[in-house]
Amino acid sequence: MKKLALVVLAAVLAFGVTAQELDKEAINKIKASLKMDAYTKGMQNALSANDINKLAKNLENINEDDHHFTYKVNVKDITDQKSSGRCWLFTSLNMFRPKAMEVFNVSSFEFSQNHLYFWDLFEKSNLFLNNIIESADKPVDDRLVQWYLGAPVGDGGMWSSFANLVDKYGMIPKEAMTETYSSENTRYMVKFINLKLKEDGLRLRDAAANGAKSKDLQAQREEMMQEIYRMLALNLGVPPSEFTWRYEDKDKNVSEYQTYTPLEFKTKVLGDIQVKDYVMLMNDPTRPFNVHYEIDNYRNVEEGVNWHYVNLANDKIKAMAIESLKNNEALYASCDVGQQLDRNYGFLDVDNYDYESVYGVEFGMSKAERIQAKASGSSHGMALIAVDVDANGNSTKWQFENSWGIKAGHKGYLTFTDEWFDEFMFRIVVHKKFVTPEVLEIYDTEATLLPAWDWMF
Repeated sequence: MKKLALVVLAAVLAFGVTAQELDKEAINKIKASLKMDAYTKGMQNALSANDINKLAKNLENINEDDHHFTYKVNVKDITDQKSSGRCWLFTSLNMFRPKAMEVFNVSSFEFSQNHLYFWDLFEKSNLFLNNIIESADKPVDDRLVQWYLGAPVGDGGMWSSFANLVDKYGMIPKEAMTETYSSENTRYMVKFINLKLKEDGLRLRDAAANGAKSKDLQAQREEMMQEIYRMLALNLGVPPSEFTWRYEDKDKNVSEYQTYTPLEFKTKVLGDIQVKDYVMLMNDPTRPFNVHYEIDNYRNVEEGVNWHYVNLANDKIKAMAIESLKNNEALYASCDVGQQLDRNYGFLDVDNYDYESVYGVEFGMSKAERIQAKASGSSHGMALIAVDVDANGNSTKWQFENSWGIKAGHKGYLTFTDEWFDEFMFRIVVHKKFVTPEVLEIYDTEATLLPAWDWMF
């Protein structure tokens, strides 16, 4: 107790402040500060009975949401991730749908998301069990161990997660492994897989504490993975080792049946394209720009790569994104989609809603401050497919291809202003042929390692 008191005293001396309770005098002063004038009474009545977005909507913005663009990737049809957190997977696959449509000369095409989703959860489970074995010598309340046990697997992911999966498991058309109820409604499946993995993790820790050798722990891990495979197969189906497929092209010609393995089909669609040749660019103003970063243990496949990115100012990111779109190549993008989103018009702008006028208070944090306070961060991945530019070639607005179905937003798409990009866009993934030599040189330098629980991730 004496030691604790000294620590508290030291803190008081260092900062010169003490915690202050809300006594009766303070509470009365705060209460007196609320002036119930006519506006305040009217807003209280309105806000207590209505959706705040209806009250805060900036009517001047309603007619500013045109959806025409200077450069737009040749896309068609909207996908729907339903009640799942697989946006990163839909986005990554959607990047290559135009390529598949070109290869097969078809008017529409969709990859199987369920196929890669199965392997994503399977590989994440294996990585979790390996992490538990490797950290078995640490106490269970160690921060790293608690981070592992907190959520062994989940729907979430990002570009490098996709790259790890595609290089190992390939790609297949949707018809070869269709969606199931559990792939479209993932909550309970993920809940019970996590429940089993947490139990397995504790069993492995107990075995290690009782002197089990490494080979014995790995043997237990393999048995545990058999149960995880069973649970996934029951929910999602069994991924095909090979499949037979045919299609009807734009000219109404029906192809011959052909048998592929998933890796053969990937090669058929992508040709010489290598997913490892894409570079993630990020805008995180809480950290120095022009630096290569890596997130420790942020991957889904044991032998795969972690999350890597180059932190850049937005003007540099935009320039490379424009070059990609000019060349009919979509980009993986990730943003804070819920900020200032007008769902009816499919429009994102920093002035869509005036919450300050509704509450009579100021919301003045910068992008960096919102990140540090966990008031904003990347929440959703979508394919960046279009940009509008002015006479000088500068971007004015952009468009996402979303994966919330055709009824969400503007026929499934979301248009957003350049100002919204600056405030709420966080990262894009672009092929290295559109990346400047300066940035590629940074990407080739040794990465600064950040912990997986960093505030940005």
